[in-house]
Amino acid sequence: MSAANFIDQIRIECRSGKGGAGSRHLRREKYVPKGGPDGGDGGRGGHVILEGDEQLWTLLHLRYTKHVIAEDGEGGGSNQRSGRMGTDRIIKVPLGTVARDADTGELLCEVTAHGQREVLLEGGRGGLGNQHFHSSTFQTPRFAQPGEPGREQWFILELKVLADVGLVGHPNAGKSTLLSVVSAAKPKIADYPFTTLVPNLGIVHYRDGRSFVMADIPGIIEGAHEGKGIGLRFLRHIERNSLLLFMVAADSPDVKAEYKVLLNELAQYSPELLDKERILAITKSDLLDDELKAALRKEMPPGVDHVFISAVAGHGLDRLKDLIWAKLHAPQAASRETEVG
Repeated sequence: MSAANFIDQIRIECRSGKGGAGSRHLRREKYVPKGGPDGGDGGRGGHVILEGDEQLWTLLHLRYTKHVIAEDGEGGGSNQRSGRMGTDRIIKVPLGTVARDADTGELLCEVTAHGQREVLLEGGRGGLGNQHFHSSTFQTPRFAQPGEPGREQWFILELKVLADVGLVGHPNAGKSTLLSVVSAAKPKIADYPFTTLVPNLGIVHYRDGRSFVMADIPGIIEGAHEGKGIGLRFLRHIERNSLLLFMVAADSPDVKAEYKVLLNELAQYSPELLDKERILAITKSDLLDDELKAALRKEMPPGVDHVFISAVAGHGLDRLKDLIWAKLHAPQAASRETEVG
């Protein structure tokens, strides 16, 4: 998906419908001159609702939708007839969408399942008809309740990509190349930084027909949590990943230091990201001989599993998939000290 078509944040104004007024009708028939009140209740106003749709991958379809207005409820009628409820306005969003108050930034809800519905704004309640107010001492009430007004509010909708594995690395670490090799995804690949401008998703097929979803996130540079580069905009996509695959190129001057820079950026953005399972992949390992690999192994950061891979040469990819699958489905059985590669 091109950068122009990937929209992961929008600002939208929503207004729920106002409730219909209750009826003040008094029953009048030929032989019932004083039939009493029979005004029906007003219908409630329409809600504004978010609904998850697994067929959507972006908020592009809402790019030019600035106002969402639900229908008002109808007023009550005679003979105790209730007014029709206002039609709800349903906003379909991709899975992983969160809604925030545009003024306060407060998290209001998140949609993570297909068909899940979350009410953003409730419609106003319909007013009670005059039939509810008569009594033995007050038999002809000539008033009814008005409907409640609808609510109006600005929201920010943010998309956080749902994936099992998130690729984390500096620009040109080989993330897009890996995704293109292990899945059918076709991310843009070139020999210059920030080739990837939007997240790319790919389904990685494993053994016996099993699979998992991998997400390629735009490259992160030091200071990304402060807005440097383009990492800040996309760091939130990592929050939903079950496992983080850190990728450092074999020709890096200091693999351990580069890994710590990446880890620090995630910690500065959200300390909770450090609780996720992690794997370190040394990419472009076809440039290394056995002696250099042995030297690099001694410099690996402690407490994180590592694997030497080369997406171009196909080296180490099966081992990487095995380790990812073990972490995703049997994390308690995967030792943090295990060396793979």
